[in-house]
Amino acid sequence: MGLFDIFSKKKLDTGLLRTREGFLSKIGKIITGKTIVDDEVLDNLEEILVTSDVGTETSLKIISNIQKRLEKEKRIGTERLNEILKEEIAFLLIENPLKDFNFIKETTSPYVILVVGVNGVGKTTTIGKLASNFKKAGNTVLLGAADTFRAAAVEQLEVWAKRSDVEIISQGPGADPAAVAFDTVSSAVAKNKNVVIIDTAGRLHNKSNLMSELSKIKRVIQKVVPDAPHEVLLVLDASTGQNAIEQCKQFTEVTQVSALALTKLDGTAKGGVVIGISDRFKIPVKYIGVGEGIDDLQLFDKDAFSASLFSSQN
Repeated sequence: MGLFDIFSKKKLDTGLLRTREGFLSKIGKIITGKTIVDDEVLDNLEEILVTSDVGTETSLKIISNIQKRLEKEKRIGTERLNEILKEEIAFLLIENPLKDFNFIKETTSPYVILVVGVNGVGKTTTIGKLASNFKKAGNTVLLGAADTFRAAAVEQLEVWAKRSDVEIISQGPGADPAAVAFDTVSSAVAKNKNVVIIDTAGRLHNKSNLMSELSKIKRVIQKVVPDAPHEVLLVLDASTGQNAIEQCKQFTEVTQVSALALTKLDGTAKGGVVIGISDRFKIPVKYIGVGEGIDDLQLFDKDAFSASLFSSQN
């Protein structure tokens, strides 16, 4: 089953239940009484994709690819539509280069991950779950509480550090984020930690300040580890649909985002947004949140995701 064992697949299928039910029921309605895929079916399918938060541009691309198949095959039965859609969606999704949480021990040490995202998307929770997964895989992890703009963010990360049984560097609310980041990376080098995850503030209402802050953080940690950060992870809330796409657009304008984490997929019917974001920004989705538990952050597998969208299991 590749990356996904039976337990993980079940979690994914359960997490995508609302998205899958909405998606499949709509597709079922447009092919009722139809035996072949025709222009009417494709027009209705395009509307379903757009309203499922896949996004207009990506939806048109999927429809165009199906039309090309029609030109070659001349006739496609409606019973094949789900299988074709599954293939087209998997084709558009960017491959996740991360195959397990143990990869870091074979790469740069310490491997520095800078985590960005607006308040409320599950950023701090995602960091805690990442820390737990990395530690279980045999890595030594250090967290940096550089989201000092909100007192609650520092406290929340400290709770997650304790829950994940990893160390944390924090200086309390109001501290200079860059100073916290510098201390975190310096401590990681001194203590021979091989994973550093730094939380940062997300204040999109003032993008120039955000850009300045992130640039400063990068400069100071490069004094310790010249090629850091090795990853800039943007956390997005899948349940916000098109707003998540807008947040991705704004963050990619102010910093070089290299990976995505999509949270709260289990509580939404807007899971199609994963497809639109991956296709539009060409940034790999590395992690998806499919539950509240500490083990409910999964590595993203594009084939498993697309297959789960069309799974008959409930």
